[in-house]
Amino acid sequence: MPIDAEDRRLLLRVAREAIAAHVERRPAASPPIAGALAGPAGAFVSLHHGGDLRGCIGHIEADQRLGDVVSRCAVAASSSDPRFPAVGPGELAAIDIEISVLGPLEPITGPDEIEIGRHGLVVESGWHRGLLLPQVALEWKWDRDTFLAQTCRKAGLAPDAWRTARAVRLWRFEAEVFSEGQEG
Repeated sequence: MPIDAEDRRLLLRVAREAIAAHVERRPAASPPIAGALAGPAGAFVSLHHGGDLRGCIGHIEADQRLGDVVSRCAVAASSSDPRFPAVGPGELAAIDIEISVLGPLEPITGPDEIEIGRHGLVVESGWHRGLLLPQVALEWKWDRDTFLAQTCRKAGLAPDAWRTARAVRLWRFEAEVFSEGQEG
């Protein structure tokens, strides 16, 4: 489901308001329940500071309203990503927000079914699961094999687990990615 420019701007406002309310320890406004925000979708919220990743948390399943998912993931990205300390009040203005709204997961068998820049990946084996968004492979200039190996590593598996382990499942997905400062 394509998200129009107005809903993109609204989702970015929802994310920023949720983060600000959390950091300032005040109640956040409830996200609007209309348009794309009312429909079920998975999403990731990525925070950047000076071009560097500052937090990224998401929800894969399309089982909750997009507005609620973005609000909750924005707060988690600012406070619960174990790779980073919580965002403080002094950083708020310098944080750039990027939202990736996930399309459906499609099972795949290997790298020949991956298009760099178009597909994100999910690797799962037992309790291990890793996801990398489509833009990650572009940012790091990875080829398909490297992208798949890095997604395995993100899942806590050996880089070649997709090929060597018995119970590894692979999916690809597309995402609508937009951020503050983009036109439209």
